[in-house]
Order: sequence, then structure tokens, then C-alpha cells
Amino acid sequence: MTTTWPAGIVGYGTYVPSWRVEIECIARHWGRDRAHRTAALRMKSIPAWDEDTCTMSVEAATAALECARVRAHEIDGIWVGTESKPYAVKPSAVTVASILGIGSNIAAGDVEFACKAGTETLRLALWGVGSGGCRYAMAIGMDTAQARPGDELEYTAAAGGGAIVVGPREKSLAVVHHWVSYVSDTPDFYRRAGDRYPTHAGRFTGAPAYFHHTREAARRLLRETGLAPDDIAHAAFHHPNPAFPREIGAELGFAPQRLHAGLLPGEIGNAYAGSMFLSMGSILDVAEPGQRIMCVSYGSGAGSDAFLLTATDHLRDARGRTKTVKQYLERCQVVRDYADYLRQIDEEGQ
Repeated sequence: MTTTWPAGIVGYGTYVPSWRVEIECIARHWGRDRAHRTAALRMKSIPAWDEDTCTMSVEAATAALECARVRAHEIDGIWVGTESKPYAVKPSAVTVASILGIGSNIAAGDVEFACKAGTETLRLALWGVGSGGCRYAMAIGMDTAQARPGDELEYTAAAGGGAIVVGPREKSLAVVHHWVSYVSDTPDFYRRAGDRYPTHAGRFTGAPAYFHHTREAARRLLRETGLAPDDIAHAAFHHPNPAFPREIGAELGFAPQRLHAGLLPGEIGNAYAGSMFLSMGSILDVAEPGQRIMCVSYGSGAGSDAFLLTATDHLRDARGRTKTVKQYLERCQVVRDYADYLRQIDEEGQ
């Protein structure tokens, strides 16, 4: 939909844990060759023993508030998109709001839609501010992504994400002009009640799942806005692995230098619901006023959200108020032993 609502992104913050595990360490432990599509992945981010979705959300949200120059009590709505909540039944959003000092008279909740849960929270925040229900609203996409030991997902499932403060259009660092969604009942990745780890459908997660939904959402956005790939300065596609965003970007006609999603997986892996917020943050870290930005998320189950944004002059003024994604990538502590890696991510050591 094209929106003339008086809302946009007024602040953003990201967070990536400092700990990493080398992919070769995982492959060596299982005695396997690395899959072709993860060949460009050197390491993935993992949470410290005292980090979870809530603690990382607080870090990103604090940075977003500082970037926006908005006080916590001015936030009227907060939503957390994740598939790795600390509690199965207890909202992470209210925990984050409480720690931040946002207050109690707010709209709050958790959102699930696999890896596109983050962009679902962004739509809720835009609706909240655009409809007049919120002065400012916060959208968070964050995950401590899990994978069954020995599964293919163990090579890519990572941790991190970001927070976005949505507020008045005239104060926006980036204005959201248009968004579309495309969803279908495609069970490529799921976790049944009581299961500790998710299940995926192997090759089925590619063509009929990720590529079909991403392609449909992106093409519809371009068609409805009348834009061509060359009209967009920065494009980000969800990155379940380093290969997929490059493949869909090339198929749609985007030059490699315009793709930002392909830069992140090689350093931190797939942060699931947080991955698009990290890609969006990496773009806002370098975008210039007037440049168009296209972001296309993907979530298994399945669906994609596509957004068209334009950076404003306020973005340049906000530089330096928050740590960049590049700075988080440079802050790196490496675990090289598989047993140490398991102890790092699992307090039971399993």
C-alpha cells in the first residue's frame, strides 16, 4: 500500500553479540564438508551466557531512543518480533518496556512470523503512529536463533537484531512511502509445540519458499511504485545464507554494489527476526539524503514484506548518535572449540 500517513523512522539502533563461532569449527566437529551456499560464511554470532532476546532488545532499543532523541516515556507502543522468546508464555515486550522505563499505559506485545516477525512489528508501529494512536512507537526484531546440533541450520543460525523508533514524518530519518506483503501456507520451516528445535524442509525452503515469496513481494513493490532497480540506491533482502540474497538480487536486476544484505551473513550469519533490522541499520549507517531504499524480508510459513523508504536530511544529522553495524562486526571474540561453543549458548551444556 502507498501511505501518506504522517509517520516514518525517527531513530534506529542495532545490536550484535561480541561472541562468534567459526563455521569450520562446527564442520570439523561433525566431520562434514561445508555446504556450497554457506561457503562464504566465516563465522556466526552467538549470545553470551547472560544474553537473551530481552537483554539484546534493550541494548538496541536504548540506542534507538538516543538516535531519535526521544525519551522512553514518550513511547506509546512497543512490539518485539522474535522466535526465541525467553518464555513460551510471557511477553518479552513488557519486560523490555519495563527495563527501558517506558511506562505501563502503552500498547505492547510479541509478534511471531519466523524471520519476518521483525518487519511485522515495523508495520504495527507505522500503523500506530500513522493512525494517531501513538506519539512514538517502537518496533524490535531480535533473535538468539537456535538450531539442532548437527543440523544444516547450525551453520547459519545466529544472534542479533535491531530496534526502530517510529514517529512524526517531519522528524523522520527515513520516510516509508510504500509497502506490500505476500503470504501463503508454505510449511518450509516450523517448530511444533513442545519441540526444542525447529524443523525445515531442506531444498523445499528455496524455490517455493524463500525465492517465490521474496520475488512476488519485490516485483509487486516495483510495479506499484513504477520504479526500476536502478532507481533504488540500496536494496536489502533477507539473508538465510550468503547466497540467497545475491541470487534474488541478480534475478530482479539489482547491481551487486546496491545489495547490502549480502554483506552481513559472511560475518554474523542469519539472525532470523533480527536480520532485516541489521540490514536496514547497515544501510541507514551509510545512506545519503534523497536515496531510495528497498527492504524485503522473508519469514518461513511463509511470507515476505517489502518496504520502500527514502532517506532524509535528518539522517545525516543523526550520524554518530548510535553505534554502527560495522562497529559491532569489528567487536569480535571467537570461540574455536565446539564444546566451548555449546557451553556458551546452552546453560545446560547440551
